[in-house]
Amino acid sequence: MNLKDLILLNRSYRRFHQDVAVSIDLLHEMVDAARLSGSAKNMQPLKYMLFNDPAGCAKIFPTLAWAGYLKEWPGPEEGERPSAYIVQLADLELATDWWCDDGIAAQSMLLTAVEKGFGGCIIGSVQREKLRTILGIPERYKILQVLALGKPAEEVVIDEVQDDDIKYWRDENGVHHVPKRSLRELIIGYEPFVFEATKKM
Repeated sequence: MNLKDLILLNRSYRRFHQDVAVSIDLLHEMVDAARLSGSAKNMQPLKYMLFNDPAGCAKIFPTLAWAGYLKEWPGPEEGERPSAYIVQLADLELATDWWCDDGIAAQSMLLTAVEKGFGGCIIGSVQREKLRTILGIPERYKILQVLALGKPAEEVVIDEVQDDDIKYWRDENGVHHVPKRSLRELIIGYEPFVFEATKKM
């Protein structure tokens, strides 16, 4: 599978086969991918807490909000909830500004999960102080986001944006649709590339 295929499969999954475990070895491999990714000034201030046991996952689940555009959906039901979580933290004793390290690391971790047949969702809407209390996280660590992980139990497809509406939605079959802007809209001065098959090397 090439990189673009992995990126296409790396959607924000919110429903999972809860009975399919995510091994601690895979969680370690995901964090190792984050460790090897770029870091501003090479400060490497990001730290991680890993959970793949039902009791730990049950503590984290109520502190998360799941889909801002799906107003009537409270989140995955029992049986469709994540079977693992990674809580991403910033160590304030190492740095107080981590630029875009958190996003780079999260993408590296999710691509690793997708390659192994799993998937996840980066959740930024977190009751952080509640989660801090539940997990006993010291104040030196700032809670950045939570990665919800598991074996995806839903289909996510990409659509073209229509009428500038970028809100994701679900159809009558439960398929999750995510509108994406066109390449032409993103590139200023866009000119389509035409491959010249006869061009000499």
